[in-house]
Amino acid sequence: METEIELKFIVSPEFSSQLLSKITEAKILQQSSRELGNTYFDTPDQILRQNDIGLRVRRFDDVSVQTLKTAGRVVAGLHQRPEYNVEIDGDAPTLSLHPADAWPDHFDVVAVQQQIRPLFSTDFTRQQWLVAMPDGSQIELAFDHGEVHANGKSSPICEVELELKSGQTDALFTLARELCASGGMRLGNLSKAARGYRLAADYQGDPVKPLENVATTEQDTVESTFIKTLEHALEHWLYHEQIYTERQDQQALVQISQSLSLLRQTFATFGGIIPRRASALLRQELQWLEGELSWLEEASSIDELTEDKSYVLRKLNARKALQTQLEARYEQLPDGEDMLRLMNSARYCGLLLDLSRWILSRGWQPFLDDKARAKLLGAVKPFADNVLSRSWSELLEVFPAERQLTRSDYIDQKSRLQRNLMCGLSFAELYEPELRKVFRMPWFDLLQGIEDLSALEPIRQLLTSFEGEDLLQIEKWLQRQNESLIHAMDQTRKMSIELAPYWP
Repeated sequence: METEIELKFIVSPEFSSQLLSKITEAKILQQSSRELGNTYFDTPDQILRQNDIGLRVRRFDDVSVQTLKTAGRVVAGLHQRPEYNVEIDGDAPTLSLHPADAWPDHFDVVAVQQQIRPLFSTDFTRQQWLVAMPDGSQIELAFDHGEVHANGKSSPICEVELELKSGQTDALFTLARELCASGGMRLGNLSKAARGYRLAADYQGDPVKPLENVATTEQDTVESTFIKTLEHALEHWLYHEQIYTERQDQQALVQISQSLSLLRQTFATFGGIIPRRASALLRQELQWLEGELSWLEEASSIDELTEDKSYVLRKLNARKALQTQLEARYEQLPDGEDMLRLMNSARYCGLLLDLSRWILSRGWQPFLDDKARAKLLGAVKPFADNVLSRSWSELLEVFPAERQLTRSDYIDQKSRLQRNLMCGLSFAELYEPELRKVFRMPWFDLLQGIEDLSALEPIRQLLTSFEGEDLLQIEKWLQRQNESLIHAMDQTRKMSIELAPYWP
């Protein structure tokens, strides 16, 4: 058995010339070009897929190799999977050729052997180089260009893969950083097999989904919770990046923005133990990317104001003029092509690589003293209780029951409320679900109210475009909307503050 450790990137066909120019700067030990034909197998009910197993037969140079890949781990494009290879005669796989311990417990190899059939194929040209890195590591760099085929349909393959053959995982990131310096590379979270399964099933793509709680348990340490949260946010980010590249769904970008918020909040939540200087460059780049996506809030507001033929604005005499101006403003915001260019930029790819590398190498460890290391090894529950108590105190301070808050007061505290709610995702599973839900729901309602209030800002910014009766009518309309929302939020705020915390 071998453990395959590799980084996968999606590139354009034109990237090959850029890659060749980069290769000339590297120390090449071997190079080759091959035509590879691969057939993937599974049962009609896809029992292998259900167990996260991949089974293929690869043909090259009159040789057939049967490969079994079992469940592994993916962190920001770094794929780690156990792999079993055996040379065979013919094109049909024989499962018994792999060791018994390669299969999951209670897996009926004989029954599966009787049911497996070809499901899809991948055919591509692989240009391959064995690169010697300065630290002595050896990396196989491959450029694959071809197609996935299933049920008479096809999908293009254009990928760069970096596989660690010997040495340190860190060398993979070093070479990847050099290759992405000119842009044109995007980390790939889907393997060729995953794409083949999708094509075979005529799968139309994943749904956009909200951030879920981190799978923290009372057996976790503070450090393992920190790592789980970072990986959780990265997984959510790349999941929605894939959606956006497939169909440019703006809600996928919103979820990427949520991932960035969780990452930044995680650095803050654990910042009392892990020094800020340990993550300074990462936080700087995350802030940059959040800025690149900051237009999403305005776009969402304009969508809400203009949907259903100006239903929201229907009572205003100037609604057509307002809608025209709002739509003109929307056209000035970044579009799908702008975002795809961002996702293929050197800076974007470099951020994902650096963050992944930092997590996998435990990049915070050199910045810790013995006291901090001991705290990170401590149980997470007492740490979570303390964090949530501080968060609660902060909310009480900025949303006091006895104070009348204005529109500006609420909007100014929006990001603070978001951060405090985001903080709870790391620890939510440590507490009783119903108590947690009862406590957090009103705060989410308050956040929704602030977002509804913020959604009126594009109208407020257009006030200077109007005069006379139209201006007076719009101002009165805004005032009514503000008063209604603020009244509801005041009630929600007072109710939220009276609730008992769900932590000790």
